[in-house]
Amino acid sequence: MRCPYCKADNDRVIDSRASADGFAIRRRRVCADCQRRYTTYERTESTPLRVIKKTGERQEFDRNKILSGLRRACEKRPVSTEQIEAIADRVERQCIEAFDKEVPSKVIGDLVMKELQHLDQVAYVRFASVYREFKDATQFLEELRRMVERKRGEGGFHEEKGGVSG
Repeated sequence: MRCPYCKADNDRVIDSRASADGFAIRRRRVCADCQRRYTTYERTESTPLRVIKKTGERQEFDRNKILSGLRRACEKRPVSTEQIEAIADRVERQCIEAFDKEVPSKVIGDLVMKELQHLDQVAYVRFASVYREFKDATQFLEELRRMVERKRGEGGFHEEKGGVSG
């Protein structure tokens, strides 16, 4: 394995364990040249899943795109890297289990939104605004209204003196 810091091909594994979901092996490595540590993940190779974009274009499923969208949505929010990785893992696993060869991008976006809705409401609205391509503040406010109504229905918000509290 090539070191991501100094690019040397001289490392050793110092710890190896199964990931929480059991579908990957996490390996901690140390570079013999620069002494820096890094983590790699080993996953089984399978038939590549393809994503059907809104335009009808097809491209290879890329877990990093999910991670990138999650990181942007969760920026400056109290969401850990481990939580973001876990969401990406669950979304990827659900897509692989439910679809043999091709998955619509809408399914991926809906799965991410469902995860964010339960994790962090601000991250959820950020992701929704990009994913659903909000054109103006009205669409943004409509999504917030729906979210508040869902929370009220679940007993998550309670009316108090000047408004809503969580």
